[in-house]
Amino acid sequence: MSTILKIFVFPAAMIIMCLGVLTILGGHITPGGGFQGGAMIAAGFIFCLIVYGLKESPFKLSHDFLAAVESVGALGFVFLGLVGLIFSGFFLYNVGVDLYSYVPASIQSAFNYPDPTSAGIIPYLNFVVGLKVMVGLSAVVIAFLGFKELEKDKKEVQE
Repeated sequence: MSTILKIFVFPAAMIIMCLGVLTILGGHITPGGGFQGGAMIAAGFIFCLIVYGLKESPFKLSHDFLAAVESVGALGFVFLGLVGLIFSGFFLYNVGVDLYSYVPASIQSAFNYPDPTSAGIIPYLNFVVGLKVMVGLSAVVIAFLGFKELEKDKKEVQE
């Protein structure tokens, strides 16, 4: 890859990843959420992996790190589902939105709508889904690049 491309890619990837984080954090208010934000963060990683290569990439993502992050995402999703199951009887029930029922009746009559500031567990679900998607998409590209380097090493040995 050219030097100009290598100079441009890292700052661009950082901007893309920051936009992905913003998409995850605002996913309960705006269009987007965990999947879209995770895909944007993975796109930043993939951008650097393609331009710099697997060995020279500024992001050193080991297999153990990726496995740990994906496990945190999966366990977080299951944990949030169990929270809903414990408090309501339904898996992934949006616990926390029902806080409006604890407001005194005199205030409820003045404001006849649910609490708009409470999104319940939705932001947390966006976060763990973002982790899972980011790791999943990044791992696929890392595996393909690893296969490509393995193929290149085989050809060098044969020659």
